[in-house]
Amino acid sequence: MDTQTDIFQALRPRLFGIAYRMLGVRADAEDIVQEAWLRWQQGGGLEARIPEAWLVTVVTRLSIDRLRSAMVERERYVGPWLPEPLIDEAAPAPEAALEAAGDISTAFLLMLERLGPEERAVFLLHQVFEFEYGEVAAMVGKTEAACRKILQRARERVRAGRPRFEVGREQHLALLARFIEASRSGVPARVQELLTADATYMGDGGGKAKTTVRAVLGADRVARLVVGIERKWTGRGHHEMIEVNGGPGLLTWRDGLPDSVTSLDVREGRIAAIYVVRNPDKLAQLHQLAGRRGAQSS
Repeated sequence: MDTQTDIFQALRPRLFGIAYRMLGVRADAEDIVQEAWLRWQQGGGLEARIPEAWLVTVVTRLSIDRLRSAMVERERYVGPWLPEPLIDEAAPAPEAALEAAGDISTAFLLMLERLGPEERAVFLLHQVFEFEYGEVAAMVGKTEAACRKILQRARERVRAGRPRFEVGREQHLALLARFIEASRSGVPARVQELLTADATYMGDGGGKAKTTVRAVLGADRVARLVVGIERKWTGRGHHEMIEVNGGPGLLTWRDGLPDSVTSLDVREGRIAAIYVVRNPDKLAQLHQLAGRRGAQSS
């Protein structure tokens, strides 16, 4: 028979997946999962008739409470708020094994920002993690009828943000490589031809790193911005292709240190949005990566 520890560890990737999608912040998600582990050890594992349902309920309700306070904090955030990127190479075991159910792309997580805490929980549990209405109702403490109404409202609010076509990994990688080359060319027109007409650039510095304080809209403006940034840093850094939130992205190094993480929202073969995280609080894992690489090369 599996021990309580074995049961929890088997479910840990799913629990982290729920908490991260709810909150968009790695440390907060880890805290939620750790709190669930403590409650599991303090008797939850003994009283749980269905361990998965018990643990998902704990994580969901803790995430709803944390998201309520986080939404107030984000109203005071300096500039656009972007989810903390998950970088595979830097991730410890639970996150490296993050359950692949649904989407963890930056575009998807930003789409979820349109929803209130309970709406987000119901939407994720039913649409992404495929729990039945009765299970969802028990997990969020609502009636089944109420959950159906909440989900209907949530679907209406996020429908416009859903990508219309899936993008193949090879196509995404090829477009990313072309984007790097065009950015380095110094010719905005070369970047612009890779963008949708309504392309968006969002930079997250959190008031701690310089970036755009508002979203930049339109292919022409975005292309000129991208080329200008690349020109400014010529000779002081390089781009590294990495896995960011389940898809190809860029880790940019400046003066030997991790400077930013970039992910793209690709639609119909063009770049619809560029998301750049520079807030050092959200790059802490990458500074650990830099330290490990430095130790290995010395």
